[in-house]
Amino acid sequence: MKFVLVHGAAHTGAHFDKVAEILRTEGHQVWCPTTKGNRAGDDPTKVTLDDAIGSVVDLFEEEEIDDAVLLGHSWGGMVITGVADRLAPGRIRRLVYYSAFVPNNGESLMDMVPPHYAAMFQEMGDASGTVGFPFPIFREAFMNDASLEDCQHHFDTLVPQPFRTMADKIVLSTDPAAMQIGKSFLLMNEDISQPASYPWHPRLSEKLGLYRLVAMPGSHSTFATNPEGLAQKIVEAGRD
Repeated sequence: MKFVLVHGAAHTGAHFDKVAEILRTEGHQVWCPTTKGNRAGDDPTKVTLDDAIGSVVDLFEEEEIDDAVLLGHSWGGMVITGVADRLAPGRIRRLVYYSAFVPNNGESLMDMVPPHYAAMFQEMGDASGTVGFPFPIFREAFMNDASLEDCQHHFDTLVPQPFRTMADKIVLSTDPAAMQIGKSFLLMNEDISQPASYPWHPRLSEKLGLYRLVAMPGSHSTFATNPEGLAQKIVEAGRD
């Protein structure tokens, strides 16, 4: 199988390296792009959501990728939805939303987070044009199944996220539920990066229409804390 793994906010493609290595040893082809704005040398204050989506579309064209499972983690759900809307039929065999946002046309990530997160992101964006995660929030809500040492090490590798990629409203010709493509939602059972009143599932997953639900133990960041288990579930989520 072919897998394209799209990272979440403030991350890069390198954060999927452990998962990709496991999948490759099992015979799969894997790409882990870093979206525009999160790459070294990019100016994140000037990058839009459309730019980030376009950078993954470009990867499909440059690498001549087709019949691929396209996975998006967290904010990456915005990207994969836009990519699926732009690419011709046959390029993507299934979308996998891994603890990911599911936007309909005209929605932004800011529209789908609780008010206190939206206010925090807006304040950061107004100040610097970028967004990050304060360590106490990241520790307790995003990587709660890791040791303090491992969490700090991971946190130190994060990059500034372009604010506009979170505030821009996506433009789609087709909402996810109406897309004629397989869809899966990969749920982490201990993921509290969104509060219980704003759950990933079923609040966001049901926007996919007909979809496959795959669940596993772990936090929002199982790509770092349990890459072996996540790789297995990615295959399960991506199969026909």
